[in-house]
Amino acid sequence: MTTRIRVAVPLASAIALLATPLAAQDAHEPMRAEDLVTMPRLGSPTVSPDGTLAVYSVTMTDSESFARSSQLYLRSLANTEAKPAEIDLEGSGATFGGDGWLYYLTSNADSDSTQVWRARIGADGSVTGASQVTDIARGVNGFHVSDAGDRIAIWTDIARSCTAIDCDDSAKAYAPGPGDGRLYNAEDGFFRHWDAWETPGTYSRVFAFPLENGVATGTGMAVDGPMGAGGPSGDTPGAPFGGGEDIAFAPDGSGIYFAAREAGAEEPHSVNFDIWWSDLSGSAPLNLTAANEALDLLPTPSPDGQFLAYVAMARPGYEADRQVVMLRDLKSGVTTALTGDFDRSFGSLAWTPDSRWLVATAQDVLDTPAFRIDPRSGAVEKLDLMAGNEAHLGNLTPLSSGGILFTRDSIGAPAELFLSKNWGMAEPLTQVAAPTIGQFAPVVVERFSFPGANGDTVWGQITKLEGHEGPIPAILYVHGGPQGSFNDGWSSRWNPRVVASQGYAVISVDFHGSTGYGQAFTDSINGDWGGKPLEDLKLGLAAALERDDQIDGSRACAMGASYGGYMMNWIAGNWPDRFDCLVQHDGLFDMRSFYYTTEELWFPKWDFGGSYAENPESYERWNPVNYVENWKTPMLVIAGEKDFRVPYTQGLASFTALQEQGVPAQLLVFPEENHWVLGAKNSLQWHNTVFAWLDRWLKPDE
Repeated sequence: MTTRIRVAVPLASAIALLATPLAAQDAHEPMRAEDLVTMPRLGSPTVSPDGTLAVYSVTMTDSESFARSSQLYLRSLANTEAKPAEIDLEGSGATFGGDGWLYYLTSNADSDSTQVWRARIGADGSVTGASQVTDIARGVNGFHVSDAGDRIAIWTDIARSCTAIDCDDSAKAYAPGPGDGRLYNAEDGFFRHWDAWETPGTYSRVFAFPLENGVATGTGMAVDGPMGAGGPSGDTPGAPFGGGEDIAFAPDGSGIYFAAREAGAEEPHSVNFDIWWSDLSGSAPLNLTAANEALDLLPTPSPDGQFLAYVAMARPGYEADRQVVMLRDLKSGVTTALTGDFDRSFGSLAWTPDSRWLVATAQDVLDTPAFRIDPRSGAVEKLDLMAGNEAHLGNLTPLSSGGILFTRDSIGAPAELFLSKNWGMAEPLTQVAAPTIGQFAPVVVERFSFPGANGDTVWGQITKLEGHEGPIPAILYVHGGPQGSFNDGWSSRWNPRVVASQGYAVISVDFHGSTGYGQAFTDSINGDWGGKPLEDLKLGLAAALERDDQIDGSRACAMGASYGGYMMNWIAGNWPDRFDCLVQHDGLFDMRSFYYTTEELWFPKWDFGGSYAENPESYERWNPVNYVENWKTPMLVIAGEKDFRVPYTQGLASFTALQEQGVPAQLLVFPEENHWVLGAKNSLQWHNTVFAWLDRWLKPDE
């Protein structure tokens, strides 16, 4: 099966092209790394209580200094013909409160600490009444305002022993003595996580304050209660990727729902997040999901206060289990698995303002569409909001008018804001990146399926420049996770369009273990890291070459990060004669040393059937280091020194192996990057280094 799409700009973006100078349209130069790094980026929208106005941010990157700055814009949702208006505010995390004020984070003029401010925003973007809401010495990491506008919840890093926000916990000695060494106890659990060393006893915690005339008063009420009283000791939002979705006010402001995982010796082995309820009395909160020892997240109360929706996994210790939408009757306490019979994993939740429907997103065969869920019956309906493929939808915000505001991005174009009225086809509201993307040569994205391992249907995509003449070298993209997908979405890091714009055909394959195809397909990689996935990659590459005879399979490189980087090391030893070069980013090289140096141990324990000591045979069966004697393919190795998920020493080890085998190789190390490359200048260096490596082996004459 094949779906072929011309992708130059977002769907329904002819308006954007009209705003683009004709000279720029005619140029249609291929997209460069600089263009990707400096592409304008749309932020998450927030909607006024009456549903008539949306505020969003646009982040710009200077093409010379690569410094980034953000600008807020106001967009009418009632009059879609109106142009967006600039808002003269400097801040981030802008959110409308239930009182109609716009709340945002900005640095205090008298200090470097980040505080909450608020302002009135006129329909023309004018700003009045800007004033400071919080004055907290330690600064604010994030916040929520109650629907009534009479309370604010903030989260910040503070010792668990503190019951008030003005607690002095500055004396955080790791060990006695004059040195700067850090001493950790075995019972502390995480000693480093993602890209930061832990401070024992200090967590991200939520405090609630009354708002009086727009000012947070008092010393705050800790929603996790006094230490030792029965509340959790752990991070809210959850580290390292949690956000405001982990915290929600009750519609009447009487309390706060929040998600937390217990810290301590078991935390590196556990995905057991629970949802708690604090009545803001100062006593210990109530654990609403104690009976489930797996993950519970996304507490989402209905606007009428009758129900609490959330997502839950069923299997403890498995981070890629299916997330089922649960519904708790807050009066009776009865909880129902709404989507228990629907074989997709939901990643976001929102109620319509009338509490009639839940709207959610879930990956589904290369797309991330929106679904409407009936809370009375659990019936799930896939919404058709876009012409053609849905691609990647996000930031779903149901409106009181009956519409849905959301963002959409794809391989072809970055995110733009769209509005659907009455559940119908959406119209574009913004042209943040469309005028820029319209200047570049368009690409064609082709979806295809083929019989993979065990004869199962496997999906892939081919991205290449439209109208390219002559043979095109092949790039095999391998996604990370491994429970993930190179779906039809925009990325500022692993971007198929910018690679294809260098004159390559990018082939991505959603091998066994990928998400969006049902839980059994996702589970099938467990204990089989180098088995079915490698077979799928071989079959997928062959299927792509057979489907598109313009792709030159005699000139091919493969590249991937994280699990994709592991697969580069695995390919080097188990498919050594196929590729002209490899690009391995943050890849696992030695499964034994990886197990003992990574931080989130539940991940390898699930995928390999226990710890290394419990099941060494499984780790060694799929261990790339055991096949180093077969390595012959030139490899570029990339690592970040602040990567604690796959420590950069894995990259050093693979580079040493390449040197000892006499294989042409390069090593690129970023001292300040973690598992990802996020800095603008570093991103540019990453791309240019990768492109030079690919050109060296695939375009030697050029």
